Amino acid sequence: MAEKVYEVTGMTCAHCVGAVGTEVGKVTGVASVDVDLDSGRITVTGEGFSDAQIAAAVDEAGYELAKA
Repeated sequence: MAEKVYEVTGMTCAHCVGAVGTEVGKVTGVASVDVDLDSGRITVTGEGFSDAQIAAAVDEAGYELAKA
Protein backbone atom coordinates (compact mmCIF):
# COMPACT_ATOMS: atom_id res chain seq x y z
CA MET A 1 0.00 0.00 0.00
CA ALA A 2 1.24 3.47 -0.89
CA GLU A 3 1.44 6.35 1.58
CA LYS A 4 1.58 9.98 0.42
CA VAL A 5 1.76 13.17 2.44
CA TYR A 6 0.14 16.41 1.27
CA GLU A 7 0.08 19.90 2.76
CA VAL A 8 -3.34 21.56 2.98
CA THR A 9 -3.79 25.32 3.33
CA GLY A 10 -6.55 26.97 5.31
CA MET A 11 -7.32 24.36 7.98
CA THR A 12 -7.82 26.05 11.36
CA CYS A 13 -10.12 23.85 13.48
CA ALA A 14 -11.54 20.41 14.17
CA HIS A 15 -14.34 21.01 11.65
CA CYS A 16 -11.68 21.56 8.97
CA VAL A 17 -10.01 18.28 9.90
CA GLY A 18 -13.32 16.43 9.67
CA ALA A 19 -14.30 17.98 6.35
CA VAL A 20 -10.96 17.19 4.70
CA GLY A 21 -10.82 13.68 6.15
CA THR A 22 -14.35 12.88 5.00
CA GLU A 23 -13.89 14.10 1.42
CA VAL A 24 -10.47 12.52 0.92
CA GLY A 25 -11.78 9.27 2.43
CA LYS A 26 -14.38 9.10 -0.37
CA VAL A 27 -11.71 8.88 -3.08
CA THR A 28 -11.59 5.45 -4.71
CA GLY A 29 -8.50 3.56 -3.59
CA VAL A 30 -7.99 5.51 -0.34
CA ALA A 31 -7.79 3.13 2.62
CA SER A 32 -7.11 5.69 5.36
CA VAL A 33 -6.58 9.39 5.91
CA ASP A 34 -4.74 10.99 8.83
CA VAL A 35 -5.24 14.75 9.11
CA ASP A 36 -2.80 16.67 11.33
CA LEU A 37 -4.17 20.13 12.09
CA ASP A 38 -0.95 21.37 13.73
CA SER A 39 1.24 20.70 10.70
CA GLY A 40 -1.49 21.19 8.08
CA ARG A 41 -0.58 17.86 6.55
CA ILE A 42 -2.66 14.88 5.53
CA THR A 43 -1.26 11.39 5.15
CA VAL A 44 -3.20 9.28 2.67
CA THR A 45 -2.76 5.52 2.49
CA GLY A 46 -4.14 3.28 -0.24
CA GLU A 47 -3.71 2.15 -3.84
CA GLY A 48 -4.71 3.61 -7.19
CA PHE A 49 -5.50 7.20 -6.21
CA SER A 50 -3.91 10.19 -7.94
CA ASP A 51 -2.68 13.55 -6.71
CA ALA A 52 -5.39 15.17 -8.83
CA GLN A 53 -8.10 13.12 -7.09
CA ILE A 54 -6.78 14.14 -3.67
CA ALA A 55 -6.57 17.80 -4.74
CA ALA A 56 -10.18 17.67 -6.00
CA ALA A 57 -11.38 16.11 -2.74
CA VAL A 58 -9.57 18.74 -0.66
CA ASP A 59 -11.09 21.43 -2.89
CA GLU A 60 -14.56 19.91 -2.40
CA ALA A 61 -14.02 20.25 1.36
CA GLY A 62 -13.28 23.96 0.85
CA TYR A 63 -9.49 23.94 1.12
CA GLU A 64 -6.56 23.47 -1.25
CA LEU A 65 -3.30 21.65 -1.47
CA ALA A 66 -0.23 23.81 -1.01
CA LYS A 67 1.83 24.20 -4.16
CA ALA A 68 5.05 22.21 -4.02
